[in-house]
Amino acid sequence: MSIDTHIDALDAAGKALADAAATAGPDAKVVTCPGWQVRDLLRHTTMVHRWAAAHIAEGHTSPQPDGGEPDLDGDELLTHFREGHSLLVDALRAAPADLDCWTFLPAPSPAAFWARRQAHETTVHRADAESALAAGPGPVDPAVAADGVDELLGAFHARDRSRVRSDVPRTLRVRATDTGDVWTVRLSPDAPRTERNADGPADCEISGPADRLYLALWNRLPQEAVTVTGDASLARLWREKSGIVWS
Repeated sequence: MSIDTHIDALDAAGKALADAAATAGPDAKVVTCPGWQVRDLLRHTTMVHRWAAAHIAEGHTSPQPDGGEPDLDGDELLTHFREGHSLLVDALRAAPADLDCWTFLPAPSPAAFWARRQAHETTVHRADAESALAAGPGPVDPAVAADGVDELLGAFHARDRSRVRSDVPRTLRVRATDTGDVWTVRLSPDAPRTERNADGPADCEISGPADRLYLALWNRLPQEAVTVTGDASLARLWREKSGIVWS
């Protein structure tokens, strides 16, 4: 996906998140994030958006502290969220091709990193906001979803901090049945190593449409939303150990 496509996905997801939050109301429970209400989701996500926008717009080459969650609620919080989202989208659209700023995952460029990361940050949290509605999370564009699976497996969980590990070597395969994308995840006592192929046997395979895979691997849908074949303990290992939290 191109930088512009990621920015478009970020733009659409943020607007949909705000619309869902407005419909649900600040007191509504966020089903996908136990213990959170919609106000908690908005406070967190606008903090992340403004933090990311500052790195891009101000060209910080080292990590900067976030500004903390705003002490706002109701319509004022929703307006603050919309403004922060617009700041991020505008910063990315205005960023030069040779943008130099801090990043924390591999990417072709800082602009590509931030566009991709915030597109998926916001798409996942859009699903969180929609979980507060009776209809639950809506569909995710298959191309966006497959790209998000790739980021999660090949970037986030390639880091040493990943807790998805196995005492003995095991192989987990992830297959998007609609887009044709396949990932082979090598588990060991070290951080997982992911390859974009279907080479060799797998101990367990998780498959389904890309958007179901995306939300299930981010633990936003139950395991029953996808198909698990082979050793289901690896799917449970993923569910129990793959969570990523703000730090």
